[in-house]
Order: sequence, then C-alpha cells, then structure tokens
Amino acid sequence: MFNRRQLLQFTAAAMAARALGPTAASASQATTITRPIPSSGERVPVIGMGTSRTFDVDASDEAIAPLREVLEAFFQAGGSVIDSSPMYGKAESRVGDILRALSPRPPVFAATKVWTRGRDEGIAQMQQSAQRMAVDRFDLIAVHNLVDWRTQLDTLKRWKEEGKVRYIGVTTSHGRDHADILQVMRSEPLDFVQFSYNIDDRAAERELLPTAAERGIATMINRPYQRGSLFGLTRDQALPEVAADLDCASWGQFFLKWIMGHPAATCVIPATSKMRHMQDNMQAGFGKLPDAAQREEMLRVFQSLQASA
Repeated sequence: MFNRRQLLQFTAAAMAARALGPTAASASQATTITRPIPSSGERVPVIGMGTSRTFDVDASDEAIAPLREVLEAFFQAGGSVIDSSPMYGKAESRVGDILRALSPRPPVFAATKVWTRGRDEGIAQMQQSAQRMAVDRFDLIAVHNLVDWRTQLDTLKRWKEEGKVRYIGVTTSHGRDHADILQVMRSEPLDFVQFSYNIDDRAAERELLPTAAERGIATMINRPYQRGSLFGLTRDQALPEVAADLDCASWGQFFLKWIMGHPAATCVIPATSKMRHMQDNMQAGFGKLPDAAQREEMLRVFQSLQASA
C-alpha cells in the first residue's frame, strides 16, 4: 500500500519530470492513454476537463489566474477535451478568455451544449457559445439534458452535414432521464452521449454503457467523484495494493481509472479549480488501466470502506 510519504514522493517525481519537458516525462510515464470515437476512429485522451461550477467566476484577474494555471497544467499533461455549457454560468466565457491569452494556443477538442427551446433560440445560443469559448467550430455540441431535443438535434444534424460542427450528441445529468436518453441513443445517429458514472453510482452499467457500445457511440462521463463525496470515505485511508499495480498515486486517480477500466468509457471529465488537483487528475491518463478482475477488487475495496463508515 502507498503511505502518505510515498504518495508525495511519487507526485513530486512525476511533476518534476514534466517540468523538464517531454523527453524527461516520457522516461517516467507511458504515453497518454487515448480511446477512439467510434463514429470516426479519431482518438481522444481518456481524461478531459469539465467546467461546471469550477469555471463560473467573474472576469477579474484574481479569479482567472488560478484557472489559467489549471488549464496550463491540463495542456502540459496532454489534455485536449474541454466540456462546457451555457448552463454553467460564466464558464464558457472564462475558458475563452484563457484560450485567447495562451500563446501558442494548444490543440483543443472543444465541447459545449445547447440548452434552450426553439430552433432560432438554439442557433443563437450555439453561436454565442462559440464566441464565448473562442472557437471557430466546435468539435462537439450536445443537447443538454434533452431540452427540446428533437428541435435542437435536427439543427445539429444539419450543422454536421454542413461542416459547422464535427460531432453531435445528447447529455443527461439526471438518473431519471435514462429511459429517455436510451430512446434517443437507439433511434438517432449520435456520436457522443454524456452521463454520470462512478464507483458509487453504477446505474449506467445496466443499459447506457452497453447501448453505447452496441450503437458505436462515444461516452463522456461526468461526476466521476460524485461531486466530491467519494473522498469523504477515503480521507486518511491508505491506498490498496491494487492501486500500485495500476500506477495510481491517489484516490482520485483510483476512482478515475476504475471508470476508464470499463471498455465503453471513452472520456471522463472531472472538474476542478485547483492546479494540484488537475495535475493529479491528469496522472490517471498514464500507466495501466484495470482489467475486469482488478475493477472488481477496486469495487470491493470501496464497498468495504462504505461498510465501515
């Protein structure tokens, strides 16, 4: 098991290697883990970045400075997938502010959502999102929480044909919407679907993940830490032996790798406003992913912590 001292030593060594540049980093890390988008074969890093809550701040230098550090750490570790939404307040604008200030600008897989009713309203919102996030063309736009999904998806399908967006999809952040989103997944030509999935909330294993695999739909996983509640169980707990086998140096990496061990999970998007947490999250995108037996052991460990809480 890792103790606190070993954890600090591992993290310090990893970040020192990254500070020295790609050659040094590659000596201590494997290549960034990627997964293919089934509809195209394009590969994306398994660890992306969400912006819900964390990037909803004002435009002051004081508020933006730590978020710039977060994005710089994200890009330095090979990240590219950034997910936002008009629902997230000022998040799109803050992402755009930072991207405009970065030189050279790193490659970005820019994803947002349309979250309104009406055809014209949806078009106007998506155009506004592009201005806010400083992108000429989104890589992915999804209908957020299935709001007026038939209308918005009709526009998105046309936009994809016209080359105005590369991928389209739908999302849900509510477990009660699973039946509805499954209907859309089974009837529409989607590239992506986004939903919640983590070691404590495994409802997506019943139908969402199998249907995505069957239909060739990429998955973007939100709430990987159950909005932080998972760490309440692991505070001051040593990592289990299986963590060392998977190159995990923290419980955060443990939880992310458990998700990515599912073959139908394409990309997971933890959100943070702290650079050290981003650095830790990104380390989950290197090394080994668990096989089925190791995932079972990870789940057993977590459930034992729940039982003793």
